[in-house]
Amino acid sequence: MAFKKVSVVGLGYIGLPTAAVVASRGIEVIGVDVNPQAVETINQGKIHIVEPDLDIVVRGVVATGNLRATTTPEAAEVFMIAVPTPFKEEFTPDLSYIESAANAIAPVLEKGNLVILESTSPVGATEKLAGWLSAARPDLSFPQDAGDSADIKVAHCPERVLPGYVLQELVSNDRVIGGMSKACSEKAVELYQTFVRGECVITNARTAEMAKLTENSFRDVNIAFANELSVISDKLKINVWELIKLANRHPRVNILNPGPGVGGHCIAVDPWFIVDSCPDEAKIIRQARLTNDSKPHYVVDQIEKAADQFKKPVIACLGLAFKADIDDLRESPALQIVEELTKKNLGQIFAVEPNVSAIPENLVHAGVEQTTLEVALEKANIIVVLVDHKQFKAADKTLFMTKFVIDTRGIVN
Repeated sequence: MAFKKVSVVGLGYIGLPTAAVVASRGIEVIGVDVNPQAVETINQGKIHIVEPDLDIVVRGVVATGNLRATTTPEAAEVFMIAVPTPFKEEFTPDLSYIESAANAIAPVLEKGNLVILESTSPVGATEKLAGWLSAARPDLSFPQDAGDSADIKVAHCPERVLPGYVLQELVSNDRVIGGMSKACSEKAVELYQTFVRGECVITNARTAEMAKLTENSFRDVNIAFANELSVISDKLKINVWELIKLANRHPRVNILNPGPGVGGHCIAVDPWFIVDSCPDEAKIIRQARLTNDSKPHYVVDQIEKAADQFKKPVIACLGLAFKADIDDLRESPALQIVEELTKKNLGQIFAVEPNVSAIPENLVHAGVEQTTLEVALEKANIIVVLVDHKQFKAADKTLFMTKFVIDTRGIVN
């Protein structure tokens, strides 16, 4: 096997599954994370995130010794960087996590190593990564100066997986691989072919970065259309779910489902990277972001109007995650809605989130009570469906009939 030791830097929702899948191919994997608790959990053969079947794979590869986690980077043949890339004020990209990862691995880099940036990044981030590595290791050559003959190969290969299906899609999805030189691309393809059944498509680093941003911006624009349509339908007293179902009977129409907004670390973030790069040109992309970011406020307004109809409003918010059947609360519109409700002092608020053992501390301090679906349906007079978790879809819908229901996911209507 061409690669015997791979290091995955960042053991979150992408890094840990990637480390586990690579390790399942018989390759020694060193997982690196700044969170000691996550490292300890993984070394026990357990997981600190929710992802179907991931616990089984991690338990297996830890037991065989193919996966080991640490807080300190070690020498390896390949370094796969999968750290967060959030945005700062005014939606400008925050590359500090990538820079920190570069500085952490630089001391252990050796001639012939491959460094792959998997984190979704603004255009030019891979070049910046190579620059940070070069500054830290002037004794090694990098592709921006030495091209194919560089000591260290650098490439970008953005993850393209759907939470809840990560293990499956890590293997089955095509991968876009953008090396900083031809040799960088070829070596990266060699790695991914050890575990990817989909096609590995080669391009340059900048195009690979833009491809991932384009994919998520496309989805964001289409969701914005659905969310705007839902607001228009409410005003015109039309059932948006029926409307979309009818419109989608056209052979060339495929409208997505609306929701309470857009969350997660990808669709809610990535379009801003394009806007930041080309603010005067990215007009539709910017408007889609604004439309989707405004939807949680619209939902809060609906809840306020409903609360006015009760002397003692008791509001049950079903779901806090950014999508169904996961525990990821990053950029979650559902969480944002509950946080806004706590500032309104409308009444008692219950939160039902079956995928987390404890709701965020700020909600607890604001008086939000975490409870079960059964208790929420019994005690609340206003039910707000924010996430279409399988538990909510399977619930007896007759239990909703005596409640004031605001259904942002279309599971009751």
